[in-house]
Amino acid sequence: MKLYSALQRRRADETPDILDADGKRQRAIGFFRGDTCNFNPSLADHGAPGFLARSVLHGWLPEGPLLTPGTRITAFGSCFAANITRHLLERGFDLSAEREPNIHISRMMEALVNTWALLGQFEWAFGEAPPDHALWHDWDGHEVGRDEETRIRTREVFASTEVFVITLGLSEVWFDEVSGGVFWRAVPTDRFDPARHKFRVSTVAENKANLARIDALIRTHVPNAKVLFTLSPVPLAATFRPVSAMTANSVSKAILRAALDEFLRERWDEVNRRLFYFPAYELVNELFADRFNDDGRHPRRPVVEAVMQVFDAFYCEGGPTLEAAEAQLGQTRLKTARMALRRLREQFDPPA
Repeated sequence: MKLYSALQRRRADETPDILDADGKRQRAIGFFRGDTCNFNPSLADHGAPGFLARSVLHGWLPEGPLLTPGTRITAFGSCFAANITRHLLERGFDLSAEREPNIHISRMMEALVNTWALLGQFEWAFGEAPPDHALWHDWDGHEVGRDEETRIRTREVFASTEVFVITLGLSEVWFDEVSGGVFWRAVPTDRFDPARHKFRVSTVAENKANLARIDALIRTHVPNAKVLFTLSPVPLAATFRPVSAMTANSVSKAILRAALDEFLRERWDEVNRRLFYFPAYELVNELFADRFNDDGRHPRRPVVEAVMQVFDAFYCEGGPTLEAAEAQLGQTRLKTARMALRRLREQFDPPA
C-alpha cells in the first residue's frame, strides 16, 4: 500500500503541463529545472498546433531560408542523401550531382557511409592527404580511380559550393590494420586478407574528430560555405558484430548522433548560422508507425515526401509554411499508422 501511495504521489507530480503564452511548459511543483527545459511531448501534444516547431525542430531552426534555386549545393553521404538530392533536383535546385555526375561524390554518393569516407574526399580534393588506393571501391567491389582530372573536378565542385549537405550513415567500419586506413564500406571478397583486414566499431571521439577535420578543411578552402548535417534514418543492412543487427544498429546510430552533437555543441555560436542540423533521423524514427518498405530499411515514399516537405519549410526559399508541412506530416503519420495496424493484423492475427 505504501508503494502504491508513493506511485500515486509521483503521478500527481507528473500531471500534464500547462503551456504559457510563448508555448513553453510550466510546472508549479517539482524540482528546479534550470533556465532551459524542454519536455518530451506527451501523446496529446502530438496533435496540438505547433507540435513540429515546439517538440522536434526547436533549437535547430535557421534564421531564414538557407537554399534558393541559385544556391550551389553539394550533397553526399549515406543512403538518405540520395533522397535529399533527388528532392532538390525535382524542385529545380542547383546540385553538383547534376553538374558533375561522374565524380565520386556524385556517382558513389550512397557508398560514402562512414566519416572516413567523407573526410577522404575533402582531403584528396584539396591535396591535403594522398588517398589509400586499396580502400576506395565501387558498388561492384572494383577499385575506384583517383586520377588527377577527377580530383581537380572534385576540388572545383567543393570550391564553388555554397551549402554542403553531409549525411552520416554508420559507425561500423572495416579497416586495414597495416595502414590504419578505413574502407568506404566493406572489403571486396577477392581482396580480403584476414592478416590485415579487420572490423571494429568506431568511437564517438574518432567520428567527432573526422567531423572537425571536415569542418576545418571547408573553413580553410571554402570559408563562406555553410554546412548542413543530417543522420540517415536507414538502419544497418547487417552487422559484423556477434549480436543482432537491430541492437547493433542502435549503437551505430547513437555513436554518430553523439559525435555530431558534441561537435555542434562545441561550436554552438555557429549553429543555425554556419552549421546546421536537420533532424531527418528523429522525424522518420520517432513519428511514423510503419515507416519502412518491406526491406525493413528504406523509408516509404510518402514518409520521405512528408519529411522533405518539412525540409523545404525549414530551409528552402519558396517552400511551404511550417504549418502546411506539419499538416502533411500528420496526414502521412495517420496513413502509415493504418498501414501498420493492417500489417500487424495480417502477421499476428491470421484468419481462422
